[in-house]
Amino acid sequence: MSGAAPPARAVSPLQRLVQGAPLRQPLHVALVHFPIGLLTLGTLADVASRIADVPGIVRVAGWLLGFGLGAAGIAAVVGFVDWWDIRADHAAKRLGIYHLAANLSAVAAYAASALVRRPDLDAAATPGLALALSVAGFALLGAGGYLGGHLVYQEGIGVGRHRRATGTPADTLHGRERRAEGWADVAPREALGPGETLRVEVDGIVMAIADIDGRLYAFGEFCTHRFGPLSEGSFEGHEVTCPWHGSCFDVRTGEVVRGPAKAPVATYEVTARDGRILVRATGP
Repeated sequence: MSGAAPPARAVSPLQRLVQGAPLRQPLHVALVHFPIGLLTLGTLADVASRIADVPGIVRVAGWLLGFGLGAAGIAAVVGFVDWWDIRADHAAKRLGIYHLAANLSAVAAYAASALVRRPDLDAAATPGLALALSVAGFALLGAGGYLGGHLVYQEGIGVGRHRRATGTPADTLHGRERRAEGWADVAPREALGPGETLRVEVDGIVMAIADIDGRLYAFGEFCTHRFGPLSEGSFEGHEVTCPWHGSCFDVRTGEVVRGPAKAPVATYEVTARDGRILVRATGP
Protein backbone atom coordinates (compact mmCIF):
# COMPACT_ATOMS: atom_id res chain seq x y z
CA MET A 1 0.00 0.00 0.00
CA SER A 2 1.40 3.40 -0.93
CA GLY A 3 0.42 7.05 -1.03
CA ALA A 4 -1.12 9.23 1.62
CA ALA A 5 -3.78 7.81 3.89
CA PRO A 6 -6.92 9.87 4.49
CA PRO A 7 -6.61 11.46 7.94
CA ALA A 8 -9.39 11.50 10.49
CA ARG A 9 -11.93 14.21 9.82
CA ALA A 10 -11.12 17.39 11.69
CA VAL A 11 -13.73 18.38 14.25
CA SER A 12 -14.52 22.09 14.26
CA PRO A 13 -15.87 23.87 17.36
CA LEU A 14 -19.18 24.37 15.53
CA GLN A 15 -19.42 20.66 14.75
CA ARG A 16 -18.71 19.75 18.36
CA LEU A 17 -21.43 22.16 19.44
CA VAL A 18 -23.96 20.70 16.99
CA GLN A 19 -23.07 17.15 18.04
CA GLY A 20 -23.74 17.99 21.69
CA ALA A 21 -20.18 17.98 23.06
CA PRO A 22 -20.82 20.80 25.59
CA LEU A 23 -23.76 18.82 27.02
CA ARG A 24 -21.91 15.48 26.85
CA GLN A 25 -25.01 14.08 25.14
CA PRO A 26 -25.78 13.45 21.43
CA LEU A 27 -27.94 16.40 20.40
CA HIS A 28 -29.85 14.97 17.42
CA VAL A 29 -31.34 12.13 19.47
CA ALA A 30 -32.74 14.67 21.93
CA LEU A 31 -34.04 17.15 19.35
CA VAL A 32 -36.01 14.68 17.22
CA HIS A 33 -38.53 14.16 20.03
CA PHE A 34 -39.94 17.65 19.50
CA PRO A 35 -40.96 17.38 15.81
CA ILE A 36 -42.15 13.80 16.26
CA GLY A 37 -44.31 14.74 19.24
CA LEU A 38 -45.71 17.98 17.79
CA LEU A 39 -46.46 16.59 14.33
CA THR A 40 -48.02 13.44 15.77
CA LEU A 41 -50.27 15.53 18.03
CA GLY A 42 -51.22 17.61 14.98
CA THR A 43 -52.35 14.50 13.11
CA LEU A 44 -54.27 13.25 16.15
CA ALA A 45 -56.01 16.62 16.39
CA ASP A 46 -56.93 16.40 12.70
CA VAL A 47 -58.43 12.95 13.18
CA ALA A 48 -60.27 14.09 16.33
CA SER A 49 -61.78 17.00 14.42
CA ARG A 50 -63.55 14.50 12.15
CA ILE A 51 -64.85 12.46 15.07
CA ALA A 52 -65.97 15.02 17.66
CA ASP A 53 -67.07 18.65 17.70
CA VAL A 54 -64.24 20.44 19.49
CA PRO A 55 -64.22 24.23 18.95
CA GLY A 56 -60.90 25.54 17.66
CA ILE A 57 -59.30 22.13 17.18
CA VAL A 58 -58.46 22.75 13.52
CA ARG A 59 -56.57 25.91 14.45
CA VAL A 60 -54.78 24.03 17.25
CA ALA A 61 -53.77 21.33 14.78
CA GLY A 62 -52.44 24.00 12.43
CA TRP A 63 -50.31 25.53 15.19
CA LEU A 64 -48.98 22.11 16.16
CA LEU A 65 -47.95 21.45 12.56
CA GLY A 66 -46.28 24.84 12.31
CA PHE A 67 -44.22 24.39 15.46
CA GLY A 68 -43.47 20.80 14.50
CA LEU A 69 -42.13 21.83 11.10
CA GLY A 70 -39.91 24.45 12.72
CA ALA A 71 -38.53 21.88 15.17
CA ALA A 72 -37.99 19.45 12.30
CA GLY A 73 -35.81 21.99 10.52
CA ILE A 74 -33.57 22.38 13.56
CA ALA A 75 -33.31 18.62 14.11
CA ALA A 76 -32.55 18.08 10.41
CA VAL A 77 -29.49 20.35 10.54
CA VAL A 78 -28.05 18.43 13.49
CA GLY A 79 -28.91 15.10 11.87
CA PHE A 80 -27.17 16.08 8.65
CA VAL A 81 -23.98 16.78 10.61
CA ASP A 82 -24.19 13.28 12.11
CA TRP A 83 -24.75 11.77 8.66
CA TRP A 84 -21.82 13.69 7.19
CA ASP A 85 -19.57 12.24 9.90
CA ILE A 86 -20.35 8.61 8.93
CA ARG A 87 -17.29 7.06 7.32
CA ALA A 88 -17.52 6.44 3.58
CA ASP A 89 -17.33 2.62 3.74
CA HIS A 90 -20.02 2.23 6.42
CA ALA A 91 -23.32 0.63 5.32
CA ALA A 92 -25.17 3.22 7.38
CA LYS A 93 -24.13 5.96 4.94
CA ARG A 94 -26.74 4.78 2.44
CA LEU A 95 -29.29 3.96 5.12
CA GLY A 96 -28.92 7.52 6.35
CA ILE A 97 -29.97 8.77 2.90
CA TYR A 98 -33.16 6.69 3.13
CA HIS A 99 -33.79 8.09 6.61
CA LEU A 100 -33.32 11.61 5.27
CA ALA A 101 -35.59 10.96 2.27
CA ALA A 102 -38.39 9.60 4.46
CA ASN A 103 -38.20 12.56 6.83
CA LEU A 104 -38.05 15.13 4.03
CA SER A 105 -41.10 13.50 2.46
CA ALA A 106 -42.89 13.67 5.80
CA VAL A 107 -42.03 17.36 6.16
CA ALA A 108 -43.26 18.03 2.61
CA ALA A 109 -46.56 16.28 3.32
CA TYR A 110 -47.08 18.15 6.59
CA ALA A 111 -46.10 21.47 5.00
CA ALA A 112 -48.63 20.88 2.20
CA SER A 113 -51.27 20.02 4.79
CA ALA A 114 -50.54 23.24 6.68
CA LEU A 115 -50.88 25.30 3.49
CA VAL A 116 -54.09 23.61 2.37
CA ARG A 117 -55.83 24.23 5.70
CA ARG A 118 -54.83 27.90 6.08
CA PRO A 119 -58.08 29.33 4.62
CA ASP A 120 -60.16 27.01 6.87
CA LEU A 121 -58.51 27.28 10.30
CA ASP A 122 -61.85 28.16 11.88
CA ALA A 123 -63.68 25.23 10.28
CA ALA A 124 -65.40 22.65 12.46
CA ALA A 125 -63.28 19.85 10.95
CA THR A 126 -60.01 19.59 9.07
CA PRO A 127 -60.58 19.60 5.29
CA GLY A 128 -60.29 16.21 3.63
CA LEU A 129 -57.14 16.94 1.60
CA ALA A 130 -55.39 18.48 4.60
CA LEU A 131 -56.31 15.45 6.70
CA ALA A 132 -55.05 13.02 4.04
CA LEU A 133 -51.73 14.87 3.79
CA SER A 134 -51.41 14.94 7.57
CA VAL A 135 -51.98 11.19 7.83
CA ALA A 136 -49.50 10.56 4.99
CA GLY A 137 -46.97 12.72 6.79
CA PHE A 138 -47.48 10.71 9.95
CA ALA A 139 -46.86 7.43 8.09
CA LEU A 140 -43.68 8.80 6.51
CA LEU A 141 -42.57 10.18 9.87
CA GLY A 142 -42.95 6.71 11.35
CA ALA A 143 -40.87 5.18 8.57
CA GLY A 144 -38.15 7.81 9.05
CA GLY A 145 -38.20 7.26 12.81
CA TYR A 146 -37.82 3.50 12.37
CA LEU A 147 -34.78 3.99 10.13
CA GLY A 148 -33.37 6.54 12.56
CA GLY A 149 -33.69 4.06 15.41
CA HIS A 150 -31.86 1.47 13.34
CA LEU A 151 -29.05 3.95 12.65
CA VAL A 152 -28.60 4.68 16.35
CA TYR A 153 -29.29 1.36 18.06
CA GLN A 154 -28.01 -1.07 15.41
CA GLU A 155 -25.29 0.95 13.69
CA GLY A 156 -24.21 3.22 16.57
CA ILE A 157 -24.38 6.35 14.43
CA GLY A 158 -23.95 9.56 16.41
CA VAL A 159 -23.20 7.61 19.59
CA GLY A 160 -20.07 8.68 21.44
CA ARG A 161 -18.82 11.26 18.93
CA HIS A 162 -19.78 14.04 21.33
CA ARG A 163 -17.20 12.65 23.80
CA ARG A 164 -14.22 12.70 21.48
CA ALA A 165 -12.09 15.79 20.86
CA THR A 166 -10.53 14.55 17.59
CA GLY A 167 -12.20 13.33 14.42
CA THR A 168 -13.02 9.70 13.71
CA PRO A 169 -11.42 7.67 10.86
CA ALA A 170 -12.89 8.48 7.47
CA ASP A 171 -12.23 5.03 5.94
CA THR A 172 -10.84 1.59 6.68
CA LEU A 173 -7.28 1.30 5.37
CA HIS A 174 -6.06 -2.01 3.92
CA GLY A 175 -2.49 -3.11 4.59
CA ARG A 176 -1.37 -5.01 1.51
CA GLU A 177 2.22 -4.16 0.67
CA ARG A 178 4.44 -6.52 2.66
CA ARG A 179 7.82 -5.99 4.20
CA ALA A 180 10.16 -8.47 5.83
CA GLU A 181 9.01 -10.53 8.83
CA GLY A 182 5.29 -10.17 8.13
CA TRP A 183 4.95 -6.40 8.61
CA ALA A 184 2.22 -4.69 6.58
CA ASP A 185 2.58 -1.09 5.45
CA VAL A 186 -0.66 0.75 6.25
CA ALA A 187 -0.12 4.54 6.16
CA PRO A 188 2.33 7.43 6.37
CA ARG A 189 3.33 8.27 9.93
CA GLU A 190 2.04 11.82 9.53
CA ALA A 191 -1.47 10.46 8.86
CA LEU A 192 -1.86 9.82 12.59
CA GLY A 193 -1.71 12.71 15.04
CA PRO A 194 -1.85 12.76 18.85
CA GLY A 195 -5.12 11.37 20.17
CA GLU A 196 -6.19 10.25 16.70
CA THR A 197 -6.88 6.76 15.38
CA LEU A 198 -6.73 4.83 12.13
CA ARG A 199 -8.96 1.89 11.26
CA VAL A 200 -6.93 -0.81 9.48
CA GLU A 201 -7.63 -4.22 7.96
CA VAL A 202 -4.71 -6.66 7.66
CA ASP A 203 -5.11 -10.33 6.75
CA GLY A 204 -8.84 -10.08 7.39
CA ILE A 205 -8.29 -8.66 10.88
CA VAL A 206 -9.73 -5.20 11.56
CA MET A 207 -7.82 -3.20 14.14
CA ALA A 208 -7.46 0.33 15.46
CA ILE A 209 -4.12 2.13 15.65
CA ALA A 210 -3.82 5.01 18.11
CA ASP A 211 -1.18 7.64 18.79
CA ILE A 212 -0.88 8.20 22.55
CA ASP A 213 1.84 10.59 23.68
CA GLY A 214 3.74 9.97 20.46
CA ARG A 215 3.72 6.18 20.78
CA LEU A 216 1.71 3.84 18.56
CA TYR A 217 -0.66 1.13 19.82
CA ALA A 218 -2.65 -1.38 17.77
CA PHE A 219 -5.64 -3.26 19.18
CA GLY A 220 -8.82 -4.96 18.05
CA GLU A 221 -11.35 -2.63 16.44
CA PHE A 222 -14.44 -4.24 17.91
CA CYS A 223 -15.41 -4.10 21.57
CA THR A 224 -15.89 -7.60 23.03
CA HIS A 225 -19.22 -6.54 24.55
CA ARG A 226 -21.40 -5.63 21.54
CA PHE A 227 -18.81 -4.95 18.83
CA GLY A 228 -18.69 -1.16 19.19
CA PRO A 229 -15.97 0.55 17.07
CA LEU A 230 -13.02 1.30 19.34
CA SER A 231 -11.40 3.45 16.64
CA GLU A 232 -14.20 5.92 17.40
CA GLY A 233 -13.73 5.70 21.16
CA SER A 234 -12.39 8.34 23.51
CA PHE A 235 -9.02 8.14 25.25
CA GLU A 236 -7.77 8.91 28.72
CA GLY A 237 -4.16 7.99 29.18
CA HIS A 238 -3.68 4.47 27.83
CA GLU A 239 -7.37 3.60 28.16
CA VAL A 240 -9.90 3.62 25.35
CA THR A 241 -13.62 3.81 26.09
CA CYS A 242 -16.07 2.18 23.69
CA PRO A 243 -18.47 4.81 22.29
CA TRP A 244 -21.48 2.51 22.47
CA HIS A 245 -21.74 1.17 26.02
CA GLY A 246 -18.74 2.55 27.89
CA SER A 247 -16.53 -0.53 28.19
CA CYS A 248 -12.92 0.50 28.79
CA PHE A 249 -9.73 -1.29 27.72
CA ASP A 250 -6.00 -0.78 28.29
CA VAL A 251 -4.55 -0.38 24.78
CA ARG A 252 -1.16 -1.71 25.93
CA THR A 253 -2.45 -5.11 27.03
CA GLY A 254 -6.03 -5.25 25.74
CA GLU A 255 -7.28 -6.00 29.26
CA VAL A 256 -10.70 -4.83 30.43
CA VAL A 257 -10.47 -1.84 32.76
CA ARG A 258 -14.21 -1.35 33.12
CA GLY A 259 -17.23 -3.32 31.91
CA PRO A 260 -19.77 -4.24 30.72
CA ALA A 261 -17.19 -6.06 28.55
CA LYS A 262 -15.64 -9.09 30.22
CA ALA A 263 -13.18 -10.36 27.59
CA PRO A 264 -10.05 -8.44 26.56
CA VAL A 265 -9.41 -7.18 23.04
CA ALA A 266 -6.46 -8.44 21.02
CA THR A 267 -3.36 -6.31 20.69
CA TYR A 268 -0.92 -6.28 17.76
CA GLU A 269 2.62 -5.24 17.03
CA VAL A 270 2.93 -1.79 15.47
CA THR A 271 5.90 0.43 14.69
CA ALA A 272 7.02 3.34 12.55
CA ARG A 273 9.89 2.94 10.08
CA ASP A 274 11.11 5.25 7.35
CA GLY A 275 8.12 7.53 7.85
CA ARG A 276 5.58 4.69 7.47
CA ILE A 277 3.29 2.92 9.96
CA LEU A 278 3.81 -0.84 9.95
CA VAL A 279 1.62 -3.38 11.71
CA ARG A 280 1.83 -7.14 12.12
CA ALA A 281 -1.42 -9.00 12.61
CA THR A 282 0.21 -12.44 12.75
CA GLY A 283 3.65 -13.79 13.42
CA PRO A 284 6.54 -13.40 10.93
